[in-house]
Amino acid sequence: MLSYRATLPVLLFVVRRVSTWLWAHRRVRDARPRQRAATCWTQAVLVPRWLIKATRMHRLAADHGLSLATAYRYLHEAIDVVADRAPTLEDVLADQLDTAAPFVCLDGTLIHTTRCCSRSTSTKGYDAWYSGKHHAHGGNIQVLTDHTGFPIWTSPVEPGNPSYTRMQRALRAPAERANAILK
Repeated sequence: MLSYRATLPVLLFVVRRVSTWLWAHRRVRDARPRQRAATCWTQAVLVPRWLIKATRMHRLAADHGLSLATAYRYLHEAIDVVADRAPTLEDVLADQLDTAAPFVCLDGTLIHTTRCCSRSTSTKGYDAWYSGKHHAHGGNIQVLTDHTGFPIWTSPVEPGNPSYTRMQRALRAPAERANAILK
């Protein structure tokens, strides 16, 4: 079998930081953290390979010497640990108000997918993940950017059916709370 080294377009300190977060997470959650199949570093490298390079899971598992189930578990655990460190909308808006940013921009997009389908809880029973506007299934994500266009916050994925206006109204309440706190 031929082996070779590859590079990832990720800064080293990012992998170090994620590895440190995973180490802290393991110390709190695991009864025997040293009996894991892979190190925190290996787990921290697995995530950008999956997110950026779109490496298939069976390849990731084989490359890191893990079973497929363990690779999936490590991937989702690492994504959850990183997501727990994400700032809240209130924190981001408060920071923008503190720095006297001239404006922020809220916009949304539908991420197309073929693997989600569930019925709405309303009496109509329509597919919650189907967007009539785009004529496709997918998840709706709202993105808040600073005045330069750099994304500073993203919403959790919501079903693709709700209109953007309704989602923006739902996101307006935290913005108003942050504004009231700073006044």
